[in-house]
Amino acid sequence: METFFLSHGSPTLSIDESLPARPFLKSWRSKVLQAAPRAILVVSAHWETAFPTVNVIDGRNDTIHDFYGFPKPMYQLKYPAPGAPKLAKRVRELLQNAGFCHVKEDKTRGLDHGAWVPLMLMYPAADIPVCQLSVQTEKGATHHYNMGKALTPLRDEGVLIIGSGSATHNLSIALLDDGPIEKWALDFDTWLKESLINRRHDDLNNYEEKAPDARMAHPSPEHLYPLHVALGAAGEKAKSELIHHSWTERTLSYASYRFTTAE
Repeated sequence: METFFLSHGSPTLSIDESLPARPFLKSWRSKVLQAAPRAILVVSAHWETAFPTVNVIDGRNDTIHDFYGFPKPMYQLKYPAPGAPKLAKRVRELLQNAGFCHVKEDKTRGLDHGAWVPLMLMYPAADIPVCQLSVQTEKGATHHYNMGKALTPLRDEGVLIIGSGSATHNLSIALLDDGPIEKWALDFDTWLKESLINRRHDDLNNYEEKAPDARMAHPSPEHLYPLHVALGAAGEKAKSELIHHSWTERTLSYASYRFTTAE
């Protein structure tokens, strides 16, 4: 099973038919990944904890509407995918075996919009078990890359690993007119693509020093760390493929990637 990083952009992706990322995600099963996964592990930018944490849910996942000031219909959307408690326990086991001593379980938390918004377009039947894994904002990119490496066995167990974040994420400078893409956003997005395609994983793990305009593109790192987990899970020589690219608000890149283990 290949691993993926998805830029989920704005929560309005759930209802806004004008966003180019919607048809990309809706065509997932026909054009991107035909094989149905046994279960899905989502590493979402919208779950930050001090230690790696998995949600262990028996029954259906709740839908968390963790956004504010958006159109009312968005708060009525539900994605009641089954929980994946066995997968959650397996994730915890793999992380602990790899030296992550403190791995927590959350038995009440459902799916945040970093998980359910893309999944409702990719797998609208909500019939595949889903588990989430949190990010640790204070731990750094290498920490998340190593978490991904620990989770590599899941790919041979039919688990789809998705990192859900954003290639660029500075909402304080989102621009609503139709002008050109801001240079700082374009420069970082291009650097990210070239680093992935050329397998410069060390540079990616040190992106704050290596990338142009890193702090502008990501004032805080939580929307990029899911990429590091998905990349690490594909192996040290993983091949990266850009599978979607679009922009909104002149600064928000929806660049999304497939990671394949090198032969």
